[in-house]
Amino acid sequence: MISVNPESLTERDNYKFLTGSIIPRPIALVTTQSETGTINIAPFSFFNIVSSNPPMISISVQRKEGVSKDTARNAIQTGEFVVHITDENNVADANRTAKELPSEESELGLTNFTLAVSDKVSVPGLEEAKVRFECTLEQSIPLAGSKNKPGCDLLIGKIVCYHIEQDIYHNGRIDQNGLKPVARLAGHTYTKLGELFEIERP
Repeated sequence: MISVNPESLTERDNYKFLTGSIIPRPIALVTTQSETGTINIAPFSFFNIVSSNPPMISISVQRKEGVSKDTARNAIQTGEFVVHITDENNVADANRTAKELPSEESELGLTNFTLAVSDKVSVPGLEEAKVRFECTLEQSIPLAGSKNKPGCDLLIGKIVCYHIEQDIYHNGRIDQNGLKPVARLAGHTYTKLGELFEIERP
Protein backbone atom coordinates (compact mmCIF):
# COMPACT_ATOMS: atom_id res chain seq x y z
CA MET A 1 0.00 0.00 0.00
CA ILE A 2 1.22 3.49 -0.88
CA SER A 3 1.30 6.07 1.93
CA VAL A 4 1.25 9.75 0.99
CA ASN A 5 1.52 12.84 3.18
CA PRO A 6 -1.15 15.29 1.94
CA GLU A 7 1.08 18.20 2.95
CA SER A 8 3.52 17.12 0.25
CA LEU A 9 0.85 17.39 -2.45
CA THR A 10 -0.51 20.34 -4.36
CA GLU A 11 -4.12 21.37 -3.86
CA ARG A 12 -4.94 19.84 -7.24
CA ASP A 13 -3.36 16.51 -6.33
CA ASN A 14 -5.28 16.40 -3.04
CA TYR A 15 -8.45 17.16 -5.01
CA LYS A 16 -7.77 14.22 -7.34
CA PHE A 17 -7.22 11.81 -4.44
CA LEU A 18 -10.38 12.97 -2.66
CA THR A 19 -12.69 13.00 -5.67
CA GLY A 20 -11.32 9.69 -6.90
CA SER A 21 -11.82 7.99 -3.52
CA ILE A 22 -14.94 9.49 -1.97
CA ILE A 23 -17.40 8.22 -4.56
CA PRO A 24 -20.14 8.38 -5.58
CA ARG A 25 -21.03 11.89 -4.40
CA PRO A 26 -24.58 13.27 -4.69
CA ILE A 27 -24.87 16.54 -6.57
CA ALA A 28 -26.64 19.54 -5.07
CA LEU A 29 -27.92 21.89 -7.74
CA VAL A 30 -28.27 25.17 -5.86
CA THR A 31 -30.22 28.31 -6.69
CA THR A 32 -29.47 31.57 -4.93
CA GLN A 33 -30.43 35.17 -5.57
CA SER A 34 -28.17 38.19 -5.37
CA GLU A 35 -29.17 41.37 -3.60
CA THR A 36 -29.77 42.91 -7.04
CA GLY A 37 -32.07 40.04 -8.08
CA THR A 38 -29.81 37.90 -10.29
CA ILE A 39 -30.62 34.18 -10.06
CA ASN A 40 -27.51 32.05 -9.71
CA ILE A 41 -27.53 28.29 -10.42
CA ALA A 42 -24.57 26.01 -9.69
CA PRO A 43 -23.84 22.31 -8.99
CA PHE A 44 -21.83 21.07 -5.99
CA SER A 45 -20.77 17.52 -5.16
CA PHE A 46 -19.27 18.36 -1.75
CA PHE A 47 -22.77 17.89 -0.32
CA ASN A 48 -24.47 15.76 2.36
CA ILE A 49 -26.90 15.41 5.30
CA VAL A 50 -26.02 17.04 8.61
CA SER A 51 -29.07 16.36 10.77
CA SER A 52 -32.66 15.08 10.62
CA ASN A 53 -33.82 16.94 13.74
CA PRO A 54 -34.15 19.54 12.44
CA PRO A 55 -33.45 18.58 8.81
CA MET A 56 -30.15 20.17 7.82
CA ILE A 57 -27.73 19.75 4.94
CA SER A 58 -24.21 20.91 4.18
CA ILE A 59 -22.62 22.23 1.01
CA SER A 60 -18.95 23.09 0.74
CA VAL A 61 -18.38 25.83 -1.83
CA GLN A 62 -14.74 26.05 -2.80
CA ARG A 63 -13.29 29.55 -3.07
CA LYS A 64 -11.09 30.81 -5.89
CA GLU A 65 -7.96 32.58 -4.64
CA GLY A 66 -9.76 33.18 -1.35
CA VAL A 67 -12.76 34.84 -3.02
CA SER A 68 -16.22 33.40 -2.35
CA LYS A 69 -18.24 32.14 -5.31
CA ASP A 70 -21.62 33.64 -6.17
CA THR A 71 -23.53 30.80 -4.48
CA ALA A 72 -21.82 31.25 -1.12
CA ARG A 73 -21.87 35.03 -1.26
CA ASN A 74 -25.57 35.16 -2.16
CA ALA A 75 -26.54 32.60 0.48
CA ILE A 76 -24.61 34.47 3.16
CA GLN A 77 -26.02 37.86 2.16
CA THR A 78 -29.66 36.78 1.86
CA GLY A 79 -29.73 33.83 4.27
CA GLU A 80 -31.62 31.65 1.77
CA PHE A 81 -31.05 29.09 -0.98
CA VAL A 82 -32.77 26.14 -2.68
CA VAL A 83 -31.12 22.75 -3.20
CA HIS A 84 -32.24 20.37 -5.95
CA ILE A 85 -31.30 16.72 -6.36
CA THR A 86 -29.57 16.18 -9.69
CA ASP A 87 -31.05 13.28 -11.66
CA GLU A 88 -30.77 11.60 -15.05
CA ASN A 89 -33.25 14.02 -16.60
CA ASN A 90 -31.62 17.26 -15.48
CA VAL A 91 -27.91 16.40 -15.24
CA ALA A 92 -27.05 17.85 -18.66
CA ASP A 93 -28.59 21.20 -17.74
CA ALA A 94 -27.02 21.01 -14.27
CA ASN A 95 -23.62 20.56 -15.89
CA ARG A 96 -24.16 23.64 -18.07
CA THR A 97 -24.58 25.77 -14.94
CA ALA A 98 -20.98 24.98 -13.92
CA LYS A 99 -19.81 27.52 -16.51
CA GLU A 100 -18.20 30.57 -14.92
CA LEU A 101 -20.20 33.70 -15.68
CA PRO A 102 -20.02 37.28 -14.38
CA SER A 103 -21.90 37.72 -11.10
CA GLU A 104 -24.58 39.85 -12.73
CA GLU A 105 -25.36 37.18 -15.37
CA SER A 106 -27.66 34.23 -14.59
CA GLU A 107 -26.90 30.66 -15.66
CA LEU A 108 -30.63 30.13 -16.32
CA GLY A 109 -30.24 31.17 -19.95
CA LEU A 110 -27.77 28.33 -20.53
CA THR A 111 -30.39 25.74 -19.60
CA ASN A 112 -33.92 24.52 -20.24
CA PHE A 113 -34.85 25.07 -16.58
CA THR A 114 -37.89 27.09 -15.60
CA LEU A 115 -38.20 28.89 -12.28
CA ALA A 116 -40.69 27.81 -9.62
CA VAL A 117 -41.94 30.13 -6.89
CA SER A 118 -40.87 28.94 -3.43
CA ASP A 119 -43.24 28.67 -0.46
CA LYS A 120 -41.01 29.67 2.46
CA VAL A 121 -38.04 31.53 0.95
CA SER A 122 -37.73 34.30 -1.63
CA VAL A 123 -35.26 32.36 -3.81
CA PRO A 124 -37.03 30.49 -6.64
CA GLY A 125 -36.49 26.81 -7.30
CA LEU A 126 -36.29 24.86 -10.55
CA GLU A 127 -39.51 23.26 -11.78
CA GLU A 128 -37.79 20.33 -13.50
CA ALA A 129 -36.17 18.86 -10.37
CA LYS A 130 -38.05 15.93 -8.83
CA VAL A 131 -36.86 16.87 -5.33
CA ARG A 132 -35.97 20.30 -4.00
CA PHE A 133 -35.33 21.70 -0.54
CA GLU A 134 -36.04 25.30 0.40
CA CYS A 135 -33.36 26.27 2.93
CA THR A 136 -32.48 29.03 5.31
CA LEU A 137 -28.83 29.51 6.15
CA GLU A 138 -28.16 28.13 9.61
CA GLN A 139 -24.45 28.86 9.58
CA SER A 140 -21.60 29.64 7.19
CA ILE A 141 -18.08 28.67 8.15
CA PRO A 142 -14.96 29.77 6.25
CA LEU A 143 -12.52 26.86 6.31
CA ALA A 144 -9.15 25.66 5.03
CA GLY A 145 -6.66 27.80 3.15
CA SER A 146 -5.29 30.46 5.49
CA LYS A 147 -6.82 32.89 7.97
CA ASN A 148 -6.79 35.74 5.48
CA LYS A 149 -7.58 33.59 2.44
CA PRO A 150 -9.96 30.71 3.32
CA GLY A 151 -10.24 27.82 0.90
CA CYS A 152 -13.98 27.26 1.11
CA ASP A 153 -17.29 28.33 2.58
CA LEU A 154 -19.13 25.55 4.40
CA LEU A 155 -22.84 26.32 4.22
CA ILE A 156 -25.19 24.65 6.70
CA GLY A 157 -28.78 24.93 5.55
CA LYS A 158 -31.96 24.22 7.49
CA ILE A 159 -34.68 22.76 5.28
CA VAL A 160 -37.91 24.72 5.74
CA CYS A 161 -39.91 23.12 2.92
CA TYR A 162 -39.67 19.93 0.85
CA HIS A 163 -40.97 19.70 -2.72
CA ILE A 164 -41.29 16.13 -4.03
CA GLU A 165 -42.74 15.02 -7.35
CA GLN A 166 -45.98 13.14 -6.74
CA ASP A 167 -44.98 10.13 -8.85
CA ILE A 168 -41.99 9.28 -6.65
CA TYR A 169 -43.70 9.85 -3.28
CA HIS A 170 -45.11 6.71 -1.64
CA ASN A 171 -46.31 6.54 1.98
CA GLY A 172 -43.81 9.02 3.33
CA ARG A 173 -40.89 7.61 1.34
CA ILE A 174 -39.14 8.60 -1.88
CA ASP A 175 -38.84 6.01 -4.63
CA GLN A 176 -35.12 6.03 -5.38
CA ASN A 177 -35.59 4.21 -8.68
CA GLY A 178 -38.12 6.82 -9.74
CA LEU A 179 -35.87 9.66 -8.63
CA LYS A 180 -33.03 8.32 -10.81
CA PRO A 181 -30.32 10.32 -9.01
CA VAL A 182 -26.90 10.72 -10.54
CA ALA A 183 -23.62 11.19 -8.71
CA ARG A 184 -20.15 12.47 -9.43
CA LEU A 185 -17.09 10.30 -9.66
CA ALA A 186 -13.66 11.63 -10.64
CA GLY A 187 -12.96 13.95 -13.57
CA HIS A 188 -15.89 14.28 -15.96
CA THR A 189 -17.43 10.95 -14.96
CA TYR A 190 -20.91 10.50 -13.51
CA THR A 191 -22.78 7.41 -12.37
CA LYS A 192 -26.39 6.24 -12.10
CA LEU A 193 -27.88 3.87 -9.54
CA GLY A 194 -26.39 0.44 -10.14
CA GLU A 195 -27.21 -2.90 -8.55
CA LEU A 196 -28.89 -2.46 -5.17
CA PHE A 197 -28.51 -4.80 -2.19
CA GLU A 198 -29.55 -4.82 1.45
CA ILE A 199 -27.66 -5.69 4.63
CA GLU A 200 -29.52 -5.68 7.93
CA ARG A 201 -27.86 -3.71 10.73
CA PRO A 202 -26.72 -5.78 13.74
